[in-house]
Amino acid sequence: MNDGELLYVYAVTRPFTAALPDAVRALDGQPPALIEHRGLCAAVSRVPAEHFDAAPLRAHLEDLDWLSGVARNHQAVIAALATVSCPVPLRLATVCRDEDGVRRLLDSGSARFESAIERLDGRVEWGVKVYAEPALPERLAPAPELTAATGRDYLRRRLGQRQNRDQSWQRAGALSRALHAELCERAEAGRLYPPQSGRLSGAPGENVLNAAYLVPRERSDEFVATVRDRTPPGEGVRVELTGPWAPYSFVGGPDDGPDQGES
Repeated sequence: MNDGELLYVYAVTRPFTAALPDAVRALDGQPPALIEHRGLCAAVSRVPAEHFDAAPLRAHLEDLDWLSGVARNHQAVIAALATVSCPVPLRLATVCRDEDGVRRLLDSGSARFESAIERLDGRVEWGVKVYAEPALPERLAPAPELTAATGRDYLRRRLGQRQNRDQSWQRAGALSRALHAELCERAEAGRLYPPQSGRLSGAPGENVLNAAYLVPRERSDEFVATVRDRTPPGEGVRVELTGPWAPYSFVGGPDDGPDQGES
């Protein structure tokens, strides 16, 4: 590896012999390389220091377009690893100076990596979001010459819209509580996140439930069926199911710590 390159580390697994999917490509356009060390294996790729060294990386983290491209590739590599092993995902932009740095990362986190792999092997993550989606409001521009009759009609329509929004929120809240309780019974673990802002996510409606669930792979069909069976048709509420993913939300901190061989 030349002096202008660093090693980007995607995930840690146990060594495996199965072939990764042919289409998987890391940030350098090549299949991820594997560095084995003392019973663990790190999936890595070469990246330019001019973008991933500490100072330029801090600047890039403010560039959402650049960051989203790295994040998509990061997720794609981990998803490919999940087809042949149990990867412990590392934080976005975990970078080491060289192979010795990767080995130090594996050494310093070995107990936590082993514990996470033992706990997560054979399990996947499903994401569930519930949105309140009131009916689209009618245009509320009153007539230029507002009379008592048109004023009453305007206020009546405004009141109806507010009631529609409140009812949608109540239905979404009730569904969220019941659905989360039932899904926690069918999952090994559940994690609640703050609702997502619609301005950031671009999703329609207002997010009420934002949760992740750790599910044994063989019980995924049952879990998915539960979500679909509890999803009401219409009624101003929308349920979004995503997955299966590598269990990002349940790693439990094996990649915590600012300096484990990282740049």
